[in-house]
Amino acid sequence: MKKHAVLLFTLFISTLSFSQLQRPMASPQAKVEQKVGLTDLKVEYYRPSKNNRAVFGDVVPFGELWRTGANENTKFTSTDAVVIGKDTLKAGTYAVFTKPSADNWEIIFYADYSNWGTPEKWEESKVVLRTSAKVAALNDVVETFTISWDRVTTKSAELNFSWDKTRATLNVTVPTATKMQVNIDKLMSGPSANDYHASAEFYFKEKKDLKKALEWETKAVQMRPEAYWFLRLKSQIQAELGDFKGAIETAKLSIAAAEKEGDNSYVDMNKKSIEEWTKKK
Repeated sequence: MKKHAVLLFTLFISTLSFSQLQRPMASPQAKVEQKVGLTDLKVEYYRPSKNNRAVFGDVVPFGELWRTGANENTKFTSTDAVVIGKDTLKAGTYAVFTKPSADNWEIIFYADYSNWGTPEKWEESKVVLRTSAKVAALNDVVETFTISWDRVTTKSAELNFSWDKTRATLNVTVPTATKMQVNIDKLMSGPSANDYHASAEFYFKEKKDLKKALEWETKAVQMRPEAYWFLRLKSQIQAELGDFKGAIETAKLSIAAAEKEGDNSYVDMNKKSIEEWTKKK
């Protein structure tokens, strides 16, 4: 019995030694997401606290590169190209480094966001955008470093960095008008070939109004005659409606287009269908 108890205790200690104890972080991770117009913006960062320290000019020295938080790089992500200051930042994810001073902050968007803290070797070629943010003094102390989206409109927002009695503000403009114009133009021009095809495919699979499905797929084929998968579906709808002669002719067109693209799977599918439909003519 004693041997059994000793064995269990040993296994317990071994398990503890090989497992990591989860514990709260002094600078916890945070994520702030905001949709501005039609663009999704996100900032991921770690939040150090003031803890009775003088922050800017001391904990964070003026004029030196700062990771803009704690631990891993602070990361900025946008689903669209945005305008910051007078420059455009392409869609993507970037590390955000800053050089705070009493009057303004230099904000740097850096292509490599995989660092812990600041890069061991700074590579200027990885600087995607460099701009400045205006600084304001706060009346109340912000105990824990906070990044927030404020003054959100349909086309812009303020990205604020607040800690202690300092707030740095960056204006971010998103391409809402451009995206809306694209959406409006697409809507006004009517359904695309893919729209017609998707609708026809749904009706075909659900066995709903196959004549309407054929009408839609015919329009899709007219818009994209090289799309052999469109032709394949059209032939299947024709066969389902009993037009085997028409289905065979369409399948032959699908074969020719598929052979041109080297897609043998569609060639084989169409040949098999033609063999089957020929017996039903």
